[in-house]
Amino acid sequence: MMEDHMQCTICLDPFKFPVTIPCGHTLCKECISKFWDGKEKDSQDLLCPVCKEKFPTRPQLNRNVSLSVLMEAVTANSPTKRDVFTGAAVNMKPEEFCERHQKPLVIYCRNDRMCVCYECSVNECKGHDQILVEEERKNREAGLRKKCMEIKKHQEATERSLLELTENMSQAKVSLQQMSHWVNSKFSQLMKVLAEKQEVTQLFLEQQQELTVLQAEERLAELQERTEKLAALQEEISSMCSLPHCQLIKDSRFIVVPQFSEVAVDVNTSVLEKLNPVTEVLTRVTKLVCEDLVRAAQVIGGQDKESSPQDKRPILAVVPSPATLSYPAESEGLSAYRCNLTFDPRTASAHLRLSQSNRRAEHLTSGPRPVPADESRFDHTWQVLCFQRFMHGQHYWELEVSKPWAYVGVTYPNIPRKEKGKRCMVGMNELSWSLQLYERQLSAWHAGCREPVTGQLQLNSQPLRIGMLLDYEAGTLTYYGEGQVRLHAFHYAFSQALLPACWIGEGVSITLCDPRD
Repeated sequence: MMEDHMQCTICLDPFKFPVTIPCGHTLCKECISKFWDGKEKDSQDLLCPVCKEKFPTRPQLNRNVSLSVLMEAVTANSPTKRDVFTGAAVNMKPEEFCERHQKPLVIYCRNDRMCVCYECSVNECKGHDQILVEEERKNREAGLRKKCMEIKKHQEATERSLLELTENMSQAKVSLQQMSHWVNSKFSQLMKVLAEKQEVTQLFLEQQQELTVLQAEERLAELQERTEKLAALQEEISSMCSLPHCQLIKDSRFIVVPQFSEVAVDVNTSVLEKLNPVTEVLTRVTKLVCEDLVRAAQVIGGQDKESSPQDKRPILAVVPSPATLSYPAESEGLSAYRCNLTFDPRTASAHLRLSQSNRRAEHLTSGPRPVPADESRFDHTWQVLCFQRFMHGQHYWELEVSKPWAYVGVTYPNIPRKEKGKRCMVGMNELSWSLQLYERQLSAWHAGCREPVTGQLQLNSQPLRIGMLLDYEAGTLTYYGEGQVRLHAFHYAFSQALLPACWIGEGVSITLCDPRD
């Protein structure tokens, strides 16, 4: 008879969150809510499913606390509960009983931080902050769910780091292979006596590649170990759901979301810095050998007497390697490599104004103009970069400079942009290369070091038209003047993307020429 009064008349199961409606009947909150939802959907009167009493408005559902406590006592020995996260049924041991009164522990005393029976809650814990064990369990489960979400975020971040590190490892291998190819092409120009040095340098590159990959794999293993730890914590939380109330409440305090230090995902490929002494020697030797060989060939062939004064001008100091294509001096030979460039307004100094669809940059004599702050912008340097960046292939572009007070060249993306002084200028750091146009002379710059320019350019003619040819794989950046006359060339083992860059003096403007002109 007692069991009949503890069952819902709708679902005929023991009450789950019993609520009492105005007519006095008690039902499951979920059952009566669904029952009334169906009535409202069909535009029918809201009534009690037991006595059929009608209600003008939908009554508020209040929990029957006394019956809830009684249900807790009856269902305390139920072996089945629900998983905190999946909702699946899990087997549980019978609920614990009060050792003193032999009654179920259905109340949690927050003051004493322990589960007590109903009688203890009235006598021993009178006036204390109390809550049903079931409700406290829900609170603790909510806390575990929050911790679970934090752990999941750590897992996702770790997986992203794993992916990014893997991609960077692949890029680093490609970069190191390009370096290896460049060194091989340089050594192939020299005599056989340099073969031993070539082998030593190649061995160094292989060791550097092995060391770089090994360091990256160690960080990769650390991230994988972190993933395993996070997965173990997830499993521990899931298994905790099968514990009794008191044990779960007790053990849940020991679940701590780990705090990991950041693992670097960048793969350092700064082999160029260690190879600088070798590359500098190779460049100087290549210049001398190739220049002498060309002059010797002219004398042997009898071309010296018959050649014109134009042919006797100084020969270009840096020449392409044997693997480099030979570019004719005529414009037709470079037209196949012409590209379309535009300035990036995010990088432009506040002293520069862009126009003509970002193809013209002018240094204002009126002073800086208000521009939005941007981490890409040059704050103290009269400089601007182009949108386009090159990582491979041959590319040719031309630009017009209104007056000879500018630096034009290329740079890696990580050139300094916020510092004061010359370090941010193109050509004045190890990340960039430039040709300085000055009213008295031309100068080539890299890493803050000046190189003489052997080519001639009429600096008094305005505007000045400069052509630039970048051959990434060959490692050459060649400058041309009017009539496609070669002015200078840099030869370097590029390892990052290159962006065209311009430093513009006061009152000077630079226009990127349309490739169709």
